[in-house]
Amino acid sequence: MAQLDKLLQSMIQNRADELILRESEGAMFKVDGAEKPVTKSLTGPQVIALIKEIAPPQAGQNIDARVPAKFQYVAPDGVFAVRAMLMDGKWNVSVVVDEKGDFARRTGMFKPMDLPPEDAVASRPPQRKSVKIASVAGDRARMQMEELLRTLVRESGSDLHLRVGEPPILRKHGEMVRIEGQERLTNDQMEALLFSITPERNKKEFNEHNDADFAYEIEGVARFRSNILKDRKGMAAVFRVIPSTIVTAEQLGVTPEVQALCYLTKGLVLVTGPTGSGKSTTLCSLIDLVNKSRSDHVITIEDPIEFVHENKSCVITQRQVGVHTDSFKSALRAALREDPDIILVGELRDLETVAIAIETAETGHLVFGTLHTTTAASTIDRLIDQFSADRQEQVRTMLSESLKGVVSQVLCKKIGGGRVAAREILLVTPAISNLIREGKTFQIPSMMQTSKRLGMATMNDTLMDLVDKKLVEPKEAYMKSVDKGAFLASLKVKGHDVSFVEGDPAAAASGASGTGGAGGPARPGGAAPPRR
Repeated sequence: MAQLDKLLQSMIQNRADELILRESEGAMFKVDGAEKPVTKSLTGPQVIALIKEIAPPQAGQNIDARVPAKFQYVAPDGVFAVRAMLMDGKWNVSVVVDEKGDFARRTGMFKPMDLPPEDAVASRPPQRKSVKIASVAGDRARMQMEELLRTLVRESGSDLHLRVGEPPILRKHGEMVRIEGQERLTNDQMEALLFSITPERNKKEFNEHNDADFAYEIEGVARFRSNILKDRKGMAAVFRVIPSTIVTAEQLGVTPEVQALCYLTKGLVLVTGPTGSGKSTTLCSLIDLVNKSRSDHVITIEDPIEFVHENKSCVITQRQVGVHTDSFKSALRAALREDPDIILVGELRDLETVAIAIETAETGHLVFGTLHTTTAASTIDRLIDQFSADRQEQVRTMLSESLKGVVSQVLCKKIGGGRVAAREILLVTPAISNLIREGKTFQIPSMMQTSKRLGMATMNDTLMDLVDKKLVEPKEAYMKSVDKGAFLASLKVKGHDVSFVEGDPAAAASGASGTGGAGGPARPGGAAPPRR
């Protein structure tokens, strides 16, 4: 229980309108316009300790930076709006009942309270909050759902998984971790929790199709990319954290050569990788770079809108499929009449969207897009293979002229915790363009090997660099490699321990699979060997 919860409980009992914490004056309740003291004088560190114990990460950073902070706090006795700011150099905090929250004002006798000594408050360790889930609907369910999302952010998780018959589960550093002290969810509880935050449009979509995507935001905490679905046990959901602050290209370690793609006036730039590999974060950093360094009109087409871009040097138009437009292809077609300079297509899902994107890139626009491919060569093959055989030669020619770069990435578990991106980088030079035009994409990896001076990098080279820098374990890098045979040989040449291949069944099975195991290099695009 947070120390401030005792004051909030007393605030409800005394039917107070506001709890005020003033540095050098103490805590007081405002009742019918009059202020009544509750505690002895508070020092600045005591006020900060009380607020930071309940503040979400972004608000905590604001407090550390001594700038105003505003956030919502779900306490055992209700939902409260908290505002903290410096007045004449001293902290002044106001806490009022959130009028949108579900709460009960209970009557009781006014009892002054004493706080522990300053050092006891300041040194109190942060306590993990446990949400007791009940089968209720409406605002109370929304409060519980939001507290689970706050727990996700507090615990530095990337995803929250909700399943019937399981307690809430977090994905932390790539691992699935069940939240301690949580009950197993029933279908009724799940329905109450999920429908409490699902927009009406998406409820209808879910009832018709048994799944739906939407974005949900808790002010001062984060935005969440949300997917609700049905499986064999009932309703289920996954929530992905979208940080409230945009990470820059430099902070992500995006190379200068990739950043230079943001200054092109036309062409197609693709960021690819499996689900959960950080494609959206990388694209966001590139759009942010454009926003800061160019004076253009940027249109993003997403499902749903993830990172929110405020206008800087550019004008940003963000459209969500299903809310602001019917589909990616219709929005992309309409974008050509909306005076764009740069267009971001959240996902190249179908043939028509791919065709329009390539044509748009050819006609004087810079187009960013994503695909779920694992290598640069397989990305090109995937784009071309979507078209019928009689159109593929034409598409190859168009792609050879419009494609400017492909960044394929995966996330690896970092030594000591956290994750780091490994990126394969293809920059389309005249030589690469000829290989695409002539249908010789299988030669692209070799060309990338000989073009490192231009900023190109194969996935194996990047993974080996992470191993050499002791950021990633050799086994983790091996598991993420596509050409495992070549990567294993490189590990042996550099003297790294490769005993995990024989000692770990998962690594051995992965190496023996058709994705380039220890028996030999991967085939172009991860293709299976031909039948004999």
